[in-house]
Amino acid sequence: MSERRGKIEKLTDEEKEYYSLVKRVFGILAPYYDVVTAPVSRLRDKVVNFTDAGIGSKILDVATGTGKQAVAFARKGFDVIGVDLSEAMLKVAIDKNKYENARFEIADAVNLPFKDNSFDVSCVSFALHDMLSTVREKALKEMARVTKPEGMIIIVDYALPENRIRRFLIYHFIKSYEGKYYLEFIKSDLKSLLGKSGIEIKEELPVLLGAGRILKGRKRRKNYRNERAG
Repeated sequence: MSERRGKIEKLTDEEKEYYSLVKRVFGILAPYYDVVTAPVSRLRDKVVNFTDAGIGSKILDVATGTGKQAVAFARKGFDVIGVDLSEAMLKVAIDKNKYENARFEIADAVNLPFKDNSFDVSCVSFALHDMLSTVREKALKEMARVTKPEGMIIIVDYALPENRIRRFLIYHFIKSYEGKYYLEFIKSDLKSLLGKSGIEIKEELPVLLGAGRILKGRKRRKNYRNERAG
């Protein structure tokens, strides 16, 4: 299944800083990551149920980290590949994995080592907010590329509720502990970016009292082909 897309684009200074930061921070966090993210662990099965993938679906979990979302899919019988940049995080995922239908690989989300149209579902869970904006856009386009025409793309990440008081409190609480890219992410137009990446949102499920959301999208066959041709 693996196939590189070709030459890797030259990194900007910002992107070099981003990759260095990711490897350093998650290298340190890896042994404690599951404890730190325990409050969102209960969402893993909810994501699987909301995805409602067909029997026999092949699933890609991008920026899989310690593999909790990948394992949740595997537990339901799906064949899953989890990819991540951090060797330290993947070591935790591999060490705790008990499922033959789940495997893990080191890979960059902006240059996935898979052929076009390889997966029925591509998922990224609580990772986009940790990405530099240019990396985020490239990662979403890569997810669309490797997802089958009319396949599903699942995005799980932070959001802000409509209620002004809750919005204010949640924003400042999350800002107090999240990384440097969260502020840009939460103020950005994610749905517009998804559309630009060839992903059409079909359903949205608010979670964590409005502090997060699960987006279910479909790969747009026509638009994506036009973009590849251009």
